Amino acid sequence: MSMNRKSGVLAHITSLPARFGIGDIGQAALDFINFLHNSGQSCWQFLPINPVCEAFDYSPYMSLSAFAGCPLLISPREMVKMGFLDENEIDISFIINEYRVQFSEVACFKEKIFHLAFTKFKKSNIAMEFDNFCAQEKKWLDDYALFMSLRQEFNNLPWFKWPQPLAKRRRKSLALWRTKLSDEILLHKFIQYVFHEQWMKLRSYAKAKDIRLIGDIPIYVGYDSADVWAHQDCFMLKKMMPTHVAGVPPDYFSETGQRWGNPLYQWQKNKKHNKNLYEWWRQRLAKIGALVDIVRIDHFRGFESFWQIPADEETAINGTWVKGPDKFFFKQMAKVTVDLEIIAEDLGIITPEVDELRRSCGFPGMKILQFAFDSDETNSYLPHNFTSTNTVVYTGTHDNDTTVGWYYDPDIAESSKNRVRRYANADGSRIHWDFIRLAYSSIAETAIIPLQDVLGFGTDCRMNRPSTKSENWRWRCASRFLNDEISRNLRTEVVFYNRLPELNNKNNELRAHSKITSHSKAQSEHLEKWSAIM
Repeated sequence: MSMNRKSGVLAHITSLPARFGIGDIGQAALDFINFLHNSGQSCWQFLPINPVCEAFDYSPYMSLSAFAGCPLLISPREMVKMGFLDENEIDISFIINEYRVQFSEVACFKEKIFHLAFTKFKKSNIAMEFDNFCAQEKKWLDDYALFMSLRQEFNNLPWFKWPQPLAKRRRKSLALWRTKLSDEILLHKFIQYVFHEQWMKLRSYAKAKDIRLIGDIPIYVGYDSADVWAHQDCFMLKKMMPTHVAGVPPDYFSETGQRWGNPLYQWQKNKKHNKNLYEWWRQRLAKIGALVDIVRIDHFRGFESFWQIPADEETAINGTWVKGPDKFFFKQMAKVTVDLEIIAEDLGIITPEVDELRRSCGFPGMKILQFAFDSDETNSYLPHNFTSTNTVVYTGTHDNDTTVGWYYDPDIAESSKNRVRRYANADGSRIHWDFIRLAYSSIAETAIIPLQDVLGFGTDCRMNRPSTKSENWRWRCASRFLNDEISRNLRTEVVFYNRLPELNNKNNELRAHSKITSHSKAQSEHLEKWSAIM
């Protein structure tokens, strides 16, 4: 990453204030980019933007596809501007909760307007643009559109419960159903086209405002997903059922560990590297690289070694560590990551081997301030123990309580709170600003603050509670909270701690006079770096 001090805000798109019961990638996102720009921010980080479903409680980390965009994020207002809907067709019939996403109501509403828009699309004159999109995204789009159509045809049953010829992807059966469901398949391709067009507008606007987009890739994909169905040889499956699943051993969040349930990757096949899996990963990274500027790889440590849980185990306790692809993986990904910056989520049980892998790749790791005060002065999350500027510091993540919630949690030891007050030289009455200042003042090149901490919200605004399976991912921010006063206060701290992008840009211009590096040379150095770590 560059050597500029910068800051950003973590807020998932669903949490943004919007008229239609959920944040979207239309005006809601553009308004938030304006808020970030006015607040002196450089980055906007959000959670995965892939399709979610009711079966997984709408978790963005258990998606139906690692490539497709989430239809619920599509802006109805933008669809009117695109000519696919009339204004009177986007009237909502349910009462909006400005503090919580009502996923089921939103899903019904958007399904209705997608069908209305699809009717107009079939009469429109955008065939060439649509065909170009389908051709460009063909490697994943064809399987995804068929998967979604079949899933609907079979009442949302998971793919492994479909008729055997389809579940096993017999060629004749696939061809038959592609013909039978041709209109439904076209609908899902159309929805992805709309998402793509709206996202490209969002990204262009973010660039114009000098806001870098930070996406998120979960290392694993959902079992009931287009990816597992279409690439069964890439996963640990036997007769279409997982033999082992992903998770982590007992840790800070759970005494029994976390059993995520995702099928694990089959990194080797016949004692050789699984070429199909590596190609799938290249396509995946290329796709996210076309959408964002930076990507956080969730559970980065799984590339060095991963927790393998027998599929019949109910908890994660009886898993074992298994060696992952390590440096070989990132060398294979070198060409598709030339222009994509990567943040390594290196939380949890991190061994020297995991740390060495991250360092050899040159990726910044993560430091979480809520983890800094539960031990002593040697705690690695304390800012005075940061050893590198190539770090991203957070007050907390989507898996943490809010900072205010953490501070007032009776289960957090009073000794930890005493250490916080002494460290920040404060009384804790505005603990969220204490944490923000600690993050901003650190040597970490990048500081990311969850929106809930910017606003000083409590536990009721928490985004996720690990190891729980319901009522997560629903927090929304009402528009009145993103006001000029908050923006000014945030910008004041950004300036004070030298994280304002305009100041850093001027410094970059001065440095540019003394060193000019061509894009081709940068590519060459990138590839040489990956060769050197092997």
